[in-house]
Amino acid sequence: MGRYLLRRLLQLVPVFIGTTFLIYWLVWAVPGDPFAGKCGERRCPDQYIAFMTEKYHLDQNVFVQYANYMKNLLQGDFGQTFSQREISDIILTSYPNTLKLAVVALAIEAVIGLGAGVLSGLRRNGFLDNLVLVSTLFLIALPVFVVGFVLQWLLGVQWGIIKPTVSSEMRWSELIVPGFVLGSASVAYIARVARTSIAENRRADYVRTAIAKGLPMRRVVGVHLLRNSLIPVVTLLGTDLGALMGGAIVTEGIFGINGIGRQVFRAIITKESATVVGIVVVLVLVYLVMNLLVDLLYAALDPRIRYE
Repeated sequence: MGRYLLRRLLQLVPVFIGTTFLIYWLVWAVPGDPFAGKCGERRCPDQYIAFMTEKYHLDQNVFVQYANYMKNLLQGDFGQTFSQREISDIILTSYPNTLKLAVVALAIEAVIGLGAGVLSGLRRNGFLDNLVLVSTLFLIALPVFVVGFVLQWLLGVQWGIIKPTVSSEMRWSELIVPGFVLGSASVAYIARVARTSIAENRRADYVRTAIAKGLPMRRVVGVHLLRNSLIPVVTLLGTDLGALMGGAIVTEGIFGINGIGRQVFRAIITKESATVVGIVVVLVLVYLVMNLLVDLLYAALDPRIRYE
C-alpha cells in the first residue's frame, strides 16, 4: 500500500502541472488585453500598464509567467488582484462557505441517492422502482437554476418555510435546500448507479450462498450486498466533491452565498485573471486529492482489491 500511495502521489505532480498550466494559459494568454476595462471607458495610463506588466511579467512568454507563478505558489503566495487585494484572503474568506455547501450537498446525495438506489434495486420493476426512475429522470432533465428558482420561490416566497437567501452565519439548517439544489442532478445519477449495482450483485453467487445459509436479509443486504455495490457509488461521490465546488456558481448566486463560485463569477466579469487562476488551482488540488482517497477506499470496500 505504501508503494502504491507513493506512486500515486508522484503521478499527481505531472497531472497538477499540466492542468494548472492549461488553465493559466487559457486565462492569461487567450483573452487578449488584460487591461481592457480596468480604468473604466478610458485607456489605462501608461505608468499603470508598465507597473502591472512588470509585476505580473506580462511582457514575457507564458512559460516564464507560469514558472514565476508556480514559484510564488509553492511559497503560499497566490498573488494579488489588480486592486492590490490578496487572492489568498479571498480564498480563505469564501472557500469555507463553498466547502460547507458542498459537504451538505454530498451528504444529501449519499442519503437520498443511495437510499433510493438500494430500495429500487431490491424491488426492480415494482412501483417504487418505477417511481425512482421517473423522478431521477426528472431531476436530470431539469437545469440546476430551474430547480433553484422553483424551490426558492415555493419554499421561501410562497410558503415561508425557508429564507429566500442564506444569512451570513451560514447555519447548517439554511444550507439544506441550497445543498439539494446543488446536488440534485448527482442525486439522480447516484440513485441510478446504485440501483444497477444492487440489482447486478443481488444475482451473484455469494449473495445466494448467504441467503441459503439462512442469514437475515438485513445482514445479507447491509454486509454482503451493499459493500460490494458501493464501489461505483463511492467513485461518484468522491469525484463529485470537486465538481460541486466548481459548479456552485448558480446555486450561490440564487441563494446569496458568498462562496468560491460567486468569486469566480465576479473575477471573470471584471477580468481578474489572477483570481480565477488561484481559485481554480485550489479546486484542482481538491479534485486530485479526492480521486486519490477514492482509490484507497476501494480496498476497504472490497477485500479482493489489493494495491502493490
